[in-house]
Amino acid sequence: MPAPCPPALVPFLDLLCCPVCQAPRLRPAHGALRCRVGHAFDIARHGYVSLLTGTRAISGDAAMVRARERFLADGAYEPVRRVVAALADAGIGGRSARGTIVDVGCGTGYYLAGVLDRLPGVHGLGLDSSVRALRSAARVHGRAAVVTWDVFRPFPLADGSADVVLDVFAPRNPFEFHRVLRPAGRLVVVRPTASHLAELRGSVPGTVTVDPAKERRLRHALKLYFRAFGTERVEYRLSLTETELADLVGMTPSARHLNPAGLILVPGRVTISVLATVYKRASRRQPRRTS
Repeated sequence: MPAPCPPALVPFLDLLCCPVCQAPRLRPAHGALRCRVGHAFDIARHGYVSLLTGTRAISGDAAMVRARERFLADGAYEPVRRVVAALADAGIGGRSARGTIVDVGCGTGYYLAGVLDRLPGVHGLGLDSSVRALRSAARVHGRAAVVTWDVFRPFPLADGSADVVLDVFAPRNPFEFHRVLRPAGRLVVVRPTASHLAELRGSVPGTVTVDPAKERRLRHALKLYFRAFGTERVEYRLSLTETELADLVGMTPSARHLNPAGLILVPGRVTISVLATVYKRASRRQPRRTS
């Protein structure tokens, strides 16, 4: 039996574009979304829509996703989620406002759900290439729709379709962020500081480090399209058990290089340290480079 169109996706049907021919507006029919030309994109029984073409969406690391779900469910990153929600709230015009949030590289939808909890009039769309993560994100909130997509490709969204774009620990596509945001829209970017998980880097060989040039590269990447409006630093320490530490390692990019089950982890305190910046769209956009 064909999967029905998820109710959370309905507000986005007029905003989505066909990723093959760029025809505006997609419509549900027979377990798929279809453009007016006839290109069809399956609605998975798990609740996400497969829009990624040419390159298959990745299945994702199931163990990484499970570790992330367990760790985040305990509230360890709740202070970060509250700040993301507050910045999105300010960008969209208050809790009584209506609008759309696009979460780029949404993962399991943890931060998108926090924003939607705070803003009852807002609908959210998550983009991610990991099918396994999107299975979780499709269930995370009644107003969160999710689709498979590659962050580095032009987004399957109409110009000016988003009030807020979230980029939380995710890759960035500045041109597309600018294009899909409305003129008064806001971009929220969250990234780690050099202090983030410093204790792990000191005790677990092979843990991925934070590039010292990260902030400089971020400014360079965004300067043609955005102006920084304000930055908040979120920093605190957690006391974690061996099991919690294993999940923390397992949910990060370090898990691709390490086997958390084979590590010797000593319970203790770990620093969480991130920067969250709100950006306004620049008044003028440079032509997109083709090479």
